[in-house]
This record gives sequence, structure tokens and C-alpha cells, in this order.
Amino acid sequence: MAGPGGRTWRDLLAGRARKRKSAFGSGAELQEAALRLLDHHQNLSDLLLEVEDTVKPGGQDGVEHQEASSESFIVSVLQEQASRLGVPAAVLAAKNAVTNIERICQASASPSQVPLLNMDQRKRLSCLLQTVKDLLANNVFCRSLFCQEMWKMKVPPVLEAVWHLHSGDIVGLGELLESNPSAPAVVEWLCSSLCGLCQQAESSSGDAELAGCILSDFAIVFLQNGFQQTSELGRKLEFKKVPYICHAVLQRMLTWVLDAVGKEKQEDVSTLQAMRFWLNVFNASVYKSAVHPDSLQQFFRHTLTEVLTYNPLLKVSDAIHMQKEWSFTRTCSLLTTLYRKLFVAFSAKESIWQLQQVLETHEVNWQHVLSCVSTLVICQAEAEQLFKDLLSHLLIKAFENYDMENMITAFLIARQAALEGPAVFMPYSEWFKASFGNAGGHHGSSKKALVFLFEFLSELVPFEAAPYLKVHIMYPPFVPAKHRSILLEYITLAKTRLADLKVAIEDMGLYEDLSSTDESVQPQGQAIRDVEKALQIFENTRKIPTSVIEASIFRRPYYTSWFLPALLRPRVLPKTPDVRMTFIESLKRADKIPANLYSTYIQACCAMKEKMRQDESKAETSHSKEPVEQLEADLAALRMLIVDQAKYDDVPAQIAVISDRLKSVLGHSSDENEAATLNSPIQVDTSAPRLEPCHRSVVDLLLTSFCQNLIAASYFNPPDRQGPCLSLFVKMMCGHKNLLPALLGRLCQLIYHQGPSLNDAHILGLAAFVIHLNESRALIPEVEANFGISQPVPEKVLSISEYCNSLLVCRTEESFAFCMRFCTAAASYLMCKFPACSHEDLCALLPPSLVKKLQYIVPRLCLEARGILCEEGNTDLIWSSLSCPSLNYKRASLCLWKQARFQELLKEKAFQLSFREWLLLELEVYPEKDILSASERQEFHYWAIYQRYLPAPSASGGCDGDLEKACGVIINTILDSSQRLELGSRGQSKMSVNPDILCKLQEMVLELRCRRKLLSGCMDAQRHFLFEILQERLKDRKDGSALGEQLRRQQELLLHRRILVGLPASALIMTRRKGKKTVLDCEDFFCFVNSELKNVCSRGYALSYDITAHFFRGLLNASLDCEESAEGVNGVLTACQTKCPIVLFSAVLWWPRLEPVVCSHWKRLFGAPLAEELERLREWQSSATSFLSSGGVFPLSGPPWILAAFLHCTVQQQSPRGRERNALKRLGTDKEQLLVSLLFFSLMDLISAKIAPKEGVDFQTSLEWCLEILQCLEDRSMSWPLLFHSAEKDSRKYCVLRSAASDRHIRLLPVAFYSLTPCFHHELLTREQTFLYVALDLYIQLLRLFVEGRHLPQSDQAVQSPDPGEHGDPLEVISTARRFLLGAIPRCPAQSFGNVRPLLATCEELDPELGAALLRFSRPDAAMELDEELLLF
Repeated sequence: MAGPGGRTWRDLLAGRARKRKSAFGSGAELQEAALRLLDHHQNLSDLLLEVEDTVKPGGQDGVEHQEASSESFIVSVLQEQASRLGVPAAVLAAKNAVTNIERICQASASPSQVPLLNMDQRKRLSCLLQTVKDLLANNVFCRSLFCQEMWKMKVPPVLEAVWHLHSGDIVGLGELLESNPSAPAVVEWLCSSLCGLCQQAESSSGDAELAGCILSDFAIVFLQNGFQQTSELGRKLEFKKVPYICHAVLQRMLTWVLDAVGKEKQEDVSTLQAMRFWLNVFNASVYKSAVHPDSLQQFFRHTLTEVLTYNPLLKVSDAIHMQKEWSFTRTCSLLTTLYRKLFVAFSAKESIWQLQQVLETHEVNWQHVLSCVSTLVICQAEAEQLFKDLLSHLLIKAFENYDMENMITAFLIARQAALEGPAVFMPYSEWFKASFGNAGGHHGSSKKALVFLFEFLSELVPFEAAPYLKVHIMYPPFVPAKHRSILLEYITLAKTRLADLKVAIEDMGLYEDLSSTDESVQPQGQAIRDVEKALQIFENTRKIPTSVIEASIFRRPYYTSWFLPALLRPRVLPKTPDVRMTFIESLKRADKIPANLYSTYIQACCAMKEKMRQDESKAETSHSKEPVEQLEADLAALRMLIVDQAKYDDVPAQIAVISDRLKSVLGHSSDENEAATLNSPIQVDTSAPRLEPCHRSVVDLLLTSFCQNLIAASYFNPPDRQGPCLSLFVKMMCGHKNLLPALLGRLCQLIYHQGPSLNDAHILGLAAFVIHLNESRALIPEVEANFGISQPVPEKVLSISEYCNSLLVCRTEESFAFCMRFCTAAASYLMCKFPACSHEDLCALLPPSLVKKLQYIVPRLCLEARGILCEEGNTDLIWSSLSCPSLNYKRASLCLWKQARFQELLKEKAFQLSFREWLLLELEVYPEKDILSASERQEFHYWAIYQRYLPAPSASGGCDGDLEKACGVIINTILDSSQRLELGSRGQSKMSVNPDILCKLQEMVLELRCRRKLLSGCMDAQRHFLFEILQERLKDRKDGSALGEQLRRQQELLLHRRILVGLPASALIMTRRKGKKTVLDCEDFFCFVNSELKNVCSRGYALSYDITAHFFRGLLNASLDCEESAEGVNGVLTACQTKCPIVLFSAVLWWPRLEPVVCSHWKRLFGAPLAEELERLREWQSSATSFLSSGGVFPLSGPPWILAAFLHCTVQQQSPRGRERNALKRLGTDKEQLLVSLLFFSLMDLISAKIAPKEGVDFQTSLEWCLEILQCLEDRSMSWPLLFHSAEKDSRKYCVLRSAASDRHIRLLPVAFYSLTPCFHHELLTREQTFLYVALDLYIQLLRLFVEGRHLPQSDQAVQSPDPGEHGDPLEVISTARRFLLGAIPRCPAQSFGNVRPLLATCEELDPELGAALLRFSRPDAAMELDEELLLF
């Protein structure tokens, strides 16, 4: 009751006590007077509202006494009033309190009751409740009556007022609910009030916090009573209605939400927001320790069951047809939010187990079930494998009991999970193949099981979407041959359904993605994708793809109606033919494009030349900005979630939204496979990556988002506390197959081409991205990196980690710095991201190539790292050094290097950088652009070779202290490096050897030679390790018929020669003890020359000048070890005449250049007259020159082939011609071997002129010289065909010549032989009985060469000549040979045919007409009746 001026009753009492003395003599008199006053003016309800809080800060004793007096006064007033009315004081207090509450609740200005009070109501209620608490403390308040009176109010109480009673411990919500006589009514009131609370909370931000508290407190009561545990029942027996009410309220509120799930688009936004507010009830954090954990689990399990079984009206057929609309991103957000909150209480295994239990025991709502599957695979990383296990379990049960329900459940779940993309679950096509595509599938156990499967599939057909039918047709279940009819019957049914859907199986794309369920792709859209894929394959193989050829034959309708129109879309043709033009021309040449269609295409292109150039350019670069802008917004929303650790649970859902947005931006992915194969490698042109403008913008957007997310998240938390957000983001990107080529191409541009120019944030972001990319490597096909057009070896297929490593090259100062920063950032990020990861798991996550690159770079650039440095480190130090603005990567690298955990990694074999790998990296360095100076590099090489790798055990990549082994590794690595493709060198292999590495090799070889001198008596010293290494490399390179293999072998031999020339000359020759003498041993060198090196010789019979001069220098140097140097040299050169004549022929060819070198070297070493054999070479050269120039006598002493070689080479060096003809005539009649040898060298030059015209040998000049020599032989009736007859015993006198020639020249002797036909006289047929055999044998060899296409190349001159026969076109040579034989066979004596019988069968096979002629004239009784003499010559 208020006094004057609005003052309260207590104020008045206190004021009057202070202002004047009491007129009453005692307190009893005062109390009696007050009671008389109240009897006339009392209002007990107002009196209860007049009492304020009793607890005031810093109260003095006097004030506290007054308050106590006030309380005791109200109690006494209540007791007096109660005694007058004849009721207990507690009852009177309860009734008056209810009256006050009713007045307060009805005081709202709102026409309808709202669940929250306004500020005035809240203040008045607070006063009342404080007084009630005082009455309770004095035991003057009846709770039970208060509860009963509350429900007698005209209008139910406001929800907030009830909450205040509950939270103030005046009357608990359970007690209040129990006192209501009508449980359904109270349920109705509670649900209505709770709905209103949620709506008011969302409409007013100021009330949201209070509403949240009310909702949390009530939810705890609901769970405590609605889901009681057995242990709690005893202490809650007084509540009989409350469990029902609480359970019913939760059920009604869940129904309120679920009713809106199917009507999300019809509901207004405020209602949906109110429902989302109610879902806070499912936050497990709300209950903490207030609710028994089992009660919480029971509540969540019950809720999940209710959701999955809610309103199960949809049939299975509806689910089959509509499930595509129930993917995660298309499902009502209310439902996905509810699922995600429920799954917090369970592990993924428990969630799927609960789902399985519901499926087995209830009728279900398929929309909710399949939405639950989508949410699980999106939000639970372990769900993929668990669902695979569940699907296997369902299939086993289905085939055990032939149960259709388990079958349809399995198929629906597999399809639903596959809808979320390959990043979270395998495509449906792969699941179907894995389950039924082999004999081990569940259907393969019996015919009954097979029939069951196809009955099931057949029942699905009327409801199936086209993509699933295509999968079943293209990847049909495995069926034994005897039951093939069952499969064919189903395929017929499926094709009929496709026809009803107006989808022809014939219109399927060549590279259609059967894992996609998108039905919007029409044949024309798929055809465009097929064209792009075919062009990609054609660009890399230069062959028409097999799938295109097959389609042109077996799928003619699709090929002509869709593929060709998509390929031949009119456009402005480029001046230089591009891949599309080349592909079209190839198809036209193969008669795969009708002439009229091609003509129409060309005309249309010409018509568009001016008009369409700009329009098409705009059309190619334009793309819808709206989806990209939406993608940007979604990525921005993701960043807000990633920086807030409390919102990490929302990240998977947001990433799913981004994934769905990517599909609309990029279009649905087309399969990267041939029709029925696994993923083919991703093609990347690393020298100049090509990206579509729209793809590049999307990739840049995603990479930028990743880097920003990493930097933003790292600002608040280190990597180990950032959750799996970034990992899920990268995994999502990898699931978009059509994005991967652009992504990998862009990484190539950024890391390889622009790496040194990137800033620290970019490097850190890209390094972390590569780590997560490697984490998702199972989703990424292999990469086929195209390093250029002229490749010495085929393209190598790389894993994603190998591909990223290939982009990190260390060649220049800038690239070294970049690689060090990048690798340090990547490794440090990984170790900080997974600090608690086991050693084995860390090894699985970390790319070995990255660790190896660090092992190469860090010791190279940091002297401190060349020792053994290991200390227990704090990973935070690494991360802080990386994220620090003033970044010092050398310090960061050393910090990482010193980590004990990192050093433990280096002990693993997979992470150890071997000597060979170190050399390969070092050989890539450009010395002139190196980050190290020459002296620093030399110091580093010495440390790496002699201190690190030479003494290290082979198990850790070292050489076990074996110098010979180290030399072998260096030689092999130099050779391998020379053949490796260089990224950025446009396909050119390295042709020069790193001088620093070569210098170290020379040192080691010399050291080995010195050691061998000391061990010259043991067997080990008798083997030449150098040639063993080279021969071993060539063992695996067979001299096959493939031109590519021949060229690679030839290149290998050229590299061998370069290595030999680069080593000390004396390394070619060994010394050994023979008795008491030291002798020179060239056996290994001779063997290598005869078997290999002669095949890269000059002119067919001589080694190149560099290796020839190197050998002679080595010979003279090695002779220093002999007691008699001249004797040692003479012995080697004498042995050359029989064991390795090509060395002498090489000396003859190069003698004008070699003589001054050898003579000066001999004089420098010995100062004595030349060794006898060297002097003899000088004399022969002088004699040959004299013989040709002045008509002197040619010496007869010496091997005739050496003399012939000197004569031939001198003839070639002199010009003009003429005198050599006279010289031939001046040779005596006893010079047969010399003339035949001279013919041999001339033939070698003739062949060289055809296959290597750049060596300076003219074909026509060589042919004339050959004919002159042959004429000279014929004039003297000398036998020369034996030179061509390798099988004849008498030809052993010419085996020295044949052994000196290269294998290729020997194989081309038939070409040379038949080039001489103008000089074959008819007397030759009767004089040389073996001539027919030789001619026929060479003809057969000629045919075989042509058939194999190996050794009949045309020279450049022959190709450019207007007359094909001028230089011997291959077909012309064969025709000439055939005409000659057909004319010669009738003229040969009978004795000649006896020799050719072994060749008869082969001849009949290769040339039946010639074989018939041989057979006819080889008969003894064959009559040679000729009408006229045959003109043979």
C-alpha cells in the first residue's frame, strides 16, 4: 500500500520511527493500535506486493532490525487475518499470492497472452516472489494449495512467471504440473506457450537470452521426468502425471517441427526460425550434469527413432523416384540441423546401428531415412566405411533369406550415399560393380540367388531413373554363360524402360559418367563432353581414340547424329591447325566423316570468319556470374565458421553446400575414363598449363579461400586445434573430377612457374594445401605430366605427391629459396597439425619426396645442418616461426631440422635420401645461377660425397665405404639424369655433364686406379668395373625392332661415349702382371667397342675422333707403367688387328688430326722414337698419299684391309677426282684382298650417304667410286661376292672387315649390293657359283628389312629429290633387285641352284613368283628354250 508521494508502507514505518517519538507507552499498545487500523483499511494482496528484497548491500544493524520487523509484521498480519477468517495463515498467503500473480499476468497491454512478461510485470513479480520466499522461510505458505490455485486462474499463467517460480525454488515445474487435474490441458498449454516462446525469442533479440534460459531449464525437467532411469524412479514416485506430460510435450514439439519439414517452402521465415530455436533443446551441452547420461542417450535415440518413423506414407517406389531430391543440400535445413545435433550424442557407429535397428523393426519415412544417410556421410568422416559394412550386411541377409526388403534398403542407401559425391562415398556404379560384377558376389552362389537378383532388378525397372538403368546395362552383374538368358531378358526390359523415358542406350556418351545421377544432361550436352575428351586423348597420343572408331562402326546413330555435329560446330578456323582441326583431318582421312558433312562444315566456318570471331570469343569466356557470386558468399560463410571453434560442427554442412554450388558453377563432371575402365591419368601440360577461363577463376577462388581460411584460423588457434575443416574442404574439391585438371594445372602455374614470386602467406597456404591434397590422394587419379614434345622416354604416370614434387625444382638461387620455404612450411604444418599422431600415421601422411627434398636443401644451404643435430623440440616454436610476420625460413628450417620427431622420420627407409637421389637433384642445378658460390658448392660436394654418402651403409642410401660402388652410382646417375625430362626445358634432355660432379668422379676413378696397381695380382683387379657398369645398363635395352627403342639405345651409347671421354684417358686401359712384366690389358675396352660402341660410329667403320684420340692418349699414359713402354704400345696395336680392327680403322680415318696429337704426346712422355706400330701407321699413310699423288709403289707389307683403309681415306680426302682411277689400274693383279677391302670401305660410305648424309659423304660420288672398284675387280676376274656372304667358310678372310662395321651398316649391305647392279656382268653368273646364293640371300634380307621397316630409311636428299629413284627409294631398290633376279635365274648354271635350296622355302613365302621361277629352273630336266636372249643388264 503506497503512502503520499508513492512511498511504500515500509518507508512510512521507518520514517515515522525516526521523526517522532511514539505516543504509545509500549510496543504492545502500538501493535494493538495498528491492528485496529488494518481492520478498517487492510488489503492483504497489496501488502504482499509492498515488501522489497531483504538482502541489501552493507546494511546496518538498525536497518536489518527494521526489515526483520517488517517481515514479522506481515506474518503477524497474515496470522491475524487468517484467525479472523478461520483459515490457516499458509492457505491465506497462498491464495493471496495466486491472486497477485493473476493480476500481474493480466496487466499486459498485449491483447493476447505472450509467454514473456514486460519490464513492469517482471519487477512486480520479483517483489511478490521475494515476499513469498520470506513467508516460506517462516513456514507461512502452502505450496500444494498454491499449485492448485494456480490452475484455477481464469487464464493459465504466463510461461515466464512459471519459470520464475521454478528457478526461484518456490514451486518446481514438476510439482506444478502434477497438481493440474487435466494432463492433456496442461500439455496443450505448455506446447502453446513453448511455441510462443520460440517465436518471441526470434522476433526480439533482447528476449533471446532469457528465452534460452527458460527453454534450457524446462528441457532439463522434461528429460529428468520424461526419460527417467530405473535408479531415479524411487525418488520421483510422488509424480504420476509429470512423466506423461513431459514426454507428451517433447513429442508434440517434435511433431511441430517435423510437420514443417515437408512444408518448408510454405512456412514463413519467422516460423522456421522459431522452430530452429526449439532445436536448441537438442544441444547436448544444455544438460551437462543435470541429466543422467543414459537419460540423454535415451532421449536422443527416441527422437531419432521418431524422426525416422514419422508419418511413413511414402512407398519404396516413391523413394526410388524422389531420393535425388533428398540429398544433404536439398533436404530441409530443419531436418539436417536436427540430425547433426542428435549425432553429437552418438559415435558414427552408434548412429548407423540405431538407423539399422529402426529399419529392421519399424515402418519408416524414407525421406527422413535417406536424408539421415546423407547427413551421416557428410558430417561423419568414418561413415563411409561403416555404411559399406552395413550394405554388405544387408546384402548377406537379403540373399540368405531372399528378402526383398533388405535388398531395396541396401540399394536405396547405396544410391543416397553416392549422391553426396565421391569425396564422401564411392559412386553407385563402383558399388554395383563391386557387389555384383564378379563371380564372388552374393548372387553367384546359386541359380536361385541369381534369379532373385534379377527379379529384384526387374521389379525396380518401372520406377528406375535412366542413370541407374545405364549402370546396370553397362556394368551388368556377373552371370555364368549357361544363365546368360536371364541377363539378356533383364537388359531387354531395361532398354524398354529407357525407350519409355526417351533415352536411347545408343545415345550414351563415349565417356559418360555413369556414377552421376543427373538426368538433365541431354545427348547433345554429353556429345560436347565426349568431343572434348576425345580431343584430349588425341592430343596426347596423336591417334584417333579407340572409342571413337568403335562408335563410328557399332554405334553409328550416336556417332552421326550427336558426336559429329558436336565436333563439326562451325567456328573461325585458326591459321595454324590446332588439335581440333588435326583431329578432324585425321577422321576425314580415315573415312570417318562423310564428304558432304565435311564440305558443309568448311563452308560454314568460312562464312563465320569475320562475323563470328568476336562473338565466339565472348561466348567462350562468358559464364553466369550469379553462381560464382553465390559460391563466393558460401566461401565467406565457411570462413566465419572456421575461425570460431564453437562452430566447427557446422563446417561439414557448409562444405556440402559449397560442393553443391560447385556443381552448378562447373557443370556436372564427365567421366575421365574410357567407357569401362578405371580412372585414366589426368593430363597436365607442365611446360604451359592450359586452363579454361571459368575453371581458372573457380580454382583461384577456392585456393584463395583455403589460404584465407588457414591464415584466419591460425590467428586464433594453432593447426592442431583447427579441427578437420581444411581437410574436409580439400577432400570436397578432390571429389569434383572435372575440377582436378584445372586445379593441378593451376598448382603447376603457381608452384613451378611463379613460385619464387609468391609471398609468405601464399607459400604457407599452398604448402598446407599440398599436405591435405596428399591426405586425399585416394580420390585423385594418377597424373600424366607432359614435359614437352621431343621426349627421350615415355611420359611417366605420377601419384599426386610425386607430381607436386616434380613442380619443386632446385636449379637457381630463386628456386632454391622458394623450395626451402615451401617444404619447410609443408612439413612444419603437418607436424603441428598432428602433434599427437603416431609415428606410423605421420609417415603415412607425410609425402616422402617432401622430406627428401628437405634433406637435400637444408644441409646445402645451412652449414649447421651438416652435423648431427637433434633436440626435443616444441612444435609451437615451428608454427610461431612460420606465422611470424618477420619470417626467417633458414631459422624455421633449422628449427624443423633439429626436431627429434623429424630426425626420427629420417631413420625410416622410405624417407631417406639416397646417394643416387641426391645426385639427381644436384645434377639439375645450373652452376652459373646456383645459390652457392663455386667454392661453397665444392665444399658441399666434398661433405656430401666423402662424409655423408661414401661411408654410410647401403641400407640408408650410402655406399658402404666402397669407392667402386660410389663411382657406379655416379656414372649411372649421370646417365639417367642426361635422359631425364627437364621441366621447363621443352623436352630437351641435358647434353652436358655437371663439371663439379664429373670432377669428383675423375678423382675417384684415379684413386681406384692407384689402388688397383697395388692389388694388380688379385682377381678383383683384373675386372674393369667401368665397362661392367656400362654393359649392365645395356642388358635391359634390347636392340629391338621398334624405332623408338633403337633411338633410345643409340642415345644411351652416345652418353656412354661422353662419360668415357670425360674420365681420365688411362681409365680405359688396365695393367696387370704377366710373369715379371707389367702388360697392358684392353680386353674390356675392345669388347665394349665391338659389341656396343661401334654402333654409334662414324662412316660405319670408325669410332668418332674424340674417343679415338682418348684411347691413344690413354694407351700412351698407361704404357708408363710398363717396363718397356714401346713394347706395351706395340702389343696393344698388334692385338687390335685381330681383336678390335675398328680402332685401327678409326686411327686411319682420323690420322691427319690424330698424328700430331699422338706424336707430341709420345715425345712429351718419353722423348724417344715412336713405337714401331705407331711409326708403321705413319709410313702407311705416307705411302698411300705418295701412291695417289706421284705414282709411287704401294707397299705390300701389312694387313691388306689396313692398307685399303689408308688408300680409301686418302682418296676421300683428295679432290678433284681422276687420279684414283689410274691408281686402281696401277695396283697389281695380286691385290685381290686389298681391292675387295677397298670395295668394302666404299660400300660403307655408300650406306652412310643414305642414312647419314650430314657426315659429308656424297651418295652419287660414293656410288661412282664403288662401281669403279667393282669394274676393276671384274676386269681382273677377282672373286668379290664372298664379301657379302657371311655363311661361307671362305669369307673368314673378310670377317675382320665385317666385324669392324656397325650392325646397322651390315644389315644394309643388301641395299648397297643391289645399288651395284649396273656393273654386274653376265660372266659373273657362270664364274661365281655362289653368286646366285648371295644375291638371293641378300634379296630375302632386303624384303625382311622392308617388312619390318627397320633399316630402309630414306635420306633427306632422297626425300627432297624430284626423282625418287635418284638416291634409291626403298621400293625402287626392291623392284630393281627383283627384276635383276628374275632375269638372272634363267642364265645361271645348274650348279648354282644346288646352293639355293635352303632358301627356297623362304623365297616362296616372301615372293611366290620368284620362288616359282627358282623351282622351275632348279629342276635338272628343265629345258632352257628361249625364243630370244634375255636382256638382263
